[in-house]
Amino acid sequence: MENFAVTEHLVLRPMASGDAAALAAYRSDPVQARYQSWETPYAVETAQALIAQMRGVRFAQPGSWLQVAIESAGRLIGDVAVRVDGDDPRQAEVGFTLAADAQGRGFATEALRAVISLLFAEHGLHRVTAVCDTRNDRSVALLERVGMRREAHHRKSAWWKGEWTEEYVYAVLAEEWRDEKPGVP
Repeated sequence: MENFAVTEHLVLRPMASGDAAALAAYRSDPVQARYQSWETPYAVETAQALIAQMRGVRFAQPGSWLQVAIESAGRLIGDVAVRVDGDDPRQAEVGFTLAADAQGRGFATEALRAVISLLFAEHGLHRVTAVCDTRNDRSVALLERVGMRREAHHRKSAWWKGEWTEEYVYAVLAEEWRDEKPGVP
């Protein structure tokens, strides 16, 4: 199994069957799941099925979601979801989840920057987007920190977990992207 990227602190790689327990654990955290599509608790069997479903999916494969494993010090700490548009493979959407005990150390920023860089530099994409609940202050800050700009505010546009929610849409174009590495202006 080949890694997608190795950064200063992380390995970004395909999910493996041995990741099921860690994936289920951080997806079972109600705080982490609040703005996500799944419900808690998140069973290990559900995690195993998701990992099995992704086994044949390549990075940047149009039309398919892929959870890219974020590994630190040999441990799965989260994932970056990537879906290249099946109708227009020059565009992609990303999302992310990080285990609570791994937050606040720059791992999500490092992982998201690496994935966006791969999409632009190695796969020739034109545009990358992300959607988040307007109440998710940490995700809003992350998207802005990596250089994405807010393009839209959809008011009460999504029925989510029993309530109307509002969403921000963020995007960055290949021509705007600057792969920020430590020590590079």
